[in-house]
Amino acid sequence: MAFLTIERDGAILTVTMNQPETRNALTGNTAVQEFVQMCDDVRKDAGVKVIILTGAGPIFSSGGNVKDMKRFFDDALTPDLIREEYRQGIQRIPQALYNLDVPVICAVNGPAIGAGLDLTCMCDIRIAAETATFAESFVRVGIVPGDGGAWLLPRAVGMAKAAEMAFTGEAIDAQEALACGLVSRVVPAGELLPTARALAEKIAANPGAVMRMTKRLLREGQLATLDSLLELSAGCQAIAHKTADHREAVTAFIEKRAPRFQ
Repeated sequence: MAFLTIERDGAILTVTMNQPETRNALTGNTAVQEFVQMCDDVRKDAGVKVIILTGAGPIFSSGGNVKDMKRFFDDALTPDLIREEYRQGIQRIPQALYNLDVPVICAVNGPAIGAGLDLTCMCDIRIAAETATFAESFVRVGIVPGDGGAWLLPRAVGMAKAAEMAFTGEAIDAQEALACGLVSRVVPAGELLPTARALAEKIAANPGAVMRMTKRLLREGQLATLDSLLELSAGCQAIAHKTADHREAVTAFIEKRAPRFQ
């Protein structure tokens, strides 16, 4: 059974983690390969303008499969082998998803635990159902965030809050997630996907190529100096000014009508 269920509606792709029997765990199955393949397919498809990522069942994702971790007790699995397994395994998800140019809305339907929380931080916008909880809980099972959480979480909530969550492993509820900036909205569970869909439609109404460049600038802006980002912005802007969508947007504004983007 596939881990991801993917539904396409025009320019919007809804991606659902669909293994509720494993609490949508990200290890011990084909989750990594499917996420990487999905991102690769989207990267090549200019018609996709926005992705909604959510989970089936009452849980968003439990992160790593704790039962599967027992195999690391085997002395044959040396630290070198385990390190390489992380490199070639779950670490490929942030490399693919975080670096994807298409905007990603994360609709968090329930608990997002460990790598499940970090998965939400790989997305651009997070909307939580009232039933959602969030925990950077690796320390509670005696391991560290192996999937980039130590880089992702501080960028979402700030270093102090990230440290509190990582050092205690305690869960926070949706309202606390809203207060610390981890999510931008909290809605009743029944309104989660309609809210995400409405936001996706607003995003998808804009030019796709410019949207991808805008996301790339936001990503680069987290690491680059201002001078470097200005230089990159100038290059992207030169491309944007020559697109048919820019020409249409300006023409529509002058003619006082809605634009019709390609």
